[in-house]
Amino acid sequence: MTKILYIAASPRGAISQSGKLAEAYLAARQMAEPDVQLDRLELWSADLPEFDGDKAAAKMTFFGVGDMDAPRQSAWDQVVTITNRFIEADEYVLSVPMWNGGIPYKLKQYIDIITQPGLLFGFDPEAGYRGLLRGKSARVFYTSGVYAPGAPAKYGTDHHSTYLDWWLDFIGVAKIETVRFQPSLLTADPAGDQLKALDRARDLHLLQV
Repeated sequence: MTKILYIAASPRGAISQSGKLAEAYLAARQMAEPDVQLDRLELWSADLPEFDGDKAAAKMTFFGVGDMDAPRQSAWDQVVTITNRFIEADEYVLSVPMWNGGIPYKLKQYIDIITQPGLLFGFDPEAGYRGLLRGKSARVFYTSGVYAPGAPAKYGTDHHSTYLDWWLDFIGVAKIETVRFQPSLLTADPAGDQLKALDRARDLHLLQV
């Protein structure tokens, strides 16, 4: 049974444009594969801990800095619990609006919590970093109000998809499909463009990535 983790990065709920794309894909996927298991992670209502001093110190013990004492171990156990939920999924679905050229801070907080040595990545002084995930795939749904790929710089810069592409590759997720609704405001036919994006989202369930 395939397990999908849907990570919703917009706080706008049912009116989120990126969320509508993700939901269209998930509905089509579940209709085609009724036995697929769906785990929803709403970042804006999730109890995400601060990545504070104890967690940072626990992380650094993997690089030979300090010892894993009781407070650090307790902090690390919290990180492991959150990260295991991510690792247990076979496929990741992310709905990601653009915020100030990048990703929403709740998504960055989540990424900073789970992207840890020995969990999502390894490191060797000679070979460098390596992603630890294998056989995973991702579908990412990007939206923005003004920015569009190829648009003049006055309409913004993409630290949005470029960052997530890097991060997914960094942790070992190489099979990625994306759908964009960009821009959603400065377009001659926003309603028509949205319908096309929704169709593209639904069609993703036909692809084996």
